[in-house]
Amino acid sequence: MAASTKVEVAVDGHQLTLSNLDKVLYPQVRFTKAEVIDYYSRIAPVLLPHLKGRPLTLKRYPNGVDAPFFFEKQAPSHRPRWIKTVPVYSDSNGRDIDYVVIDGLAALVWVANLADLELHTTMALAKTPRKPTMVVFDLDPGAPANLHQCCVVGTRLKDLFDRNGLESYAKVSGSKGLQVYVPVNTPATYDVTTPFAKDVAVHLEKEDPSLVVSKQRKELRVGKVLVDWSQNVDSKTTVCVYSLRAKARPTVSMPVTWDEVAECAETGDIDAITFDAAAALERVERVGDLFAPVLTTKQKLPASLR
Repeated sequence: MAASTKVEVAVDGHQLTLSNLDKVLYPQVRFTKAEVIDYYSRIAPVLLPHLKGRPLTLKRYPNGVDAPFFFEKQAPSHRPRWIKTVPVYSDSNGRDIDYVVIDGLAALVWVANLADLELHTTMALAKTPRKPTMVVFDLDPGAPANLHQCCVVGTRLKDLFDRNGLESYAKVSGSKGLQVYVPVNTPATYDVTTPFAKDVAVHLEKEDPSLVVSKQRKELRVGKVLVDWSQNVDSKTTVCVYSLRAKARPTVSMPVTWDEVAECAETGDIDAITFDAAAALERVERVGDLFAPVLTTKQKLPASLR
């Protein structure tokens, strides 16, 4: 099949034109656009609930992961009429931005065909953009630290949340680090979640300044783990669970159990919790959606940390 070949397909009653299916988007492993679309189609049953109702920022790699990419918040003007969008006011732009909302398999296949390798969503639903349903902590290692040190910090985060009566869930970012989510799903606002997230990060830094940093300055991060709390604002997004990442291999932002995080913290075996597209599909087939409770668990954040 030539790279320019177009294929007409029907997905959930919608007609789609798929193009350049043989284009290699991950050159190191020869992973093609067709395989990207196939991955998203097969992971859809567990992915779609986490995309539902959330504004989506596209991160597009039209010529593959080794070529320039671009973010796209405003829904492309050439979108099919059935692609849903939602207006969200942007303070920085002084106007509404019409974001794509993925409401089903056809829309997911459509963005995959745009070489939108990574799916980035907000902490809040589109209908209540100032009310996040979760708090996220992005544990980002500064070399030579890696995912191993992130897991060490992740276990400390879990202990802190346990002491405060909060359920928490972990996923590998699919890039370098670990992300920890505290579901809220109650009428909280960023006025509550943002200072809470900052307090947590500062608390961990005070407990172990040799390993943890709460400020993003690069010179502070060498050999340490940044507990990035800054994504808990309405203008920021985080890579969605089950999203591919634009790395050398098609790695996936994948849920992991706390037992697996603790094992990695103890042994340093980061390969055991690193998943490419094939491994992610096999794992979901085996264990289902480990991140499902993030969508339903309701809890209030404490006024102060215990």
